[in-house]
Amino acid sequence: MATFRLQGSKVLAVDVTGDAVRAKNGSMVAYEGRMAFKKMSGGGEGLRGMVTRRLTGEQMEVMEVRGQGTCYFADRASDVTVLALHGDKLCVEASNLLCSDGGLRTGTTFTGLRGGAGGTGLFTTTVEGSGQVAITSDGPAVVLRVTPRYPLSVDPGAYVAHQGDLRQSFQSGVTFRTLLGEGGGEAFQIRFEGDGLVYVQPSERNTVGGDV
Repeated sequence: MATFRLQGSKVLAVDVTGDAVRAKNGSMVAYEGRMAFKKMSGGGEGLRGMVTRRLTGEQMEVMEVRGQGTCYFADRASDVTVLALHGDKLCVEASNLLCSDGGLRTGTTFTGLRGGAGGTGLFTTTVEGSGQVAITSDGPAVVLRVTPRYPLSVDPGAYVAHQGDLRQSFQSGVTFRTLLGEGGGEAFQIRFEGDGLVYVQPSERNTVGGDV
């Protein structure tokens, strides 16, 4: 299995020993050793995955890297966080998924609320199995714990990923800025209930809800 490690806060170094990893297309900035690269359609899931992603709007250009050596990945100077999965599932915005072990399964799932925060549909990307995943964020990612006693509401522009036994709900007409009388147009929050972790970034992207 490949080894993921951080080279500073904005570069991911992956030591590959004959195995494979999948990374966002164009994210490799350097490599050492003997490597082979292959662009994969539909996030590496063949025709079915490609069609699903086109229907849902979750765009995920992926390349497979295989060989012996070390690859370095980065994406627009974003901060990188490495996560370990142990048979569980991570839901993550497609634009925030940098790299994953080749043995992990990727797909799309219906979120039931708003999908990609870029406003592209009611779906998000899933990564599941056992292995390592690297995600990016605009600024250092903040990990927030959700418990049955303490649910969490998140601005969709700050949402990056979540894992655990969590339920999502959609609260329309309410956002942090509208509470202060500064918002405009339709707005919403994401509410998480259950037991798990939510990853947010200290910055907001534009969302389907407008200026949130």
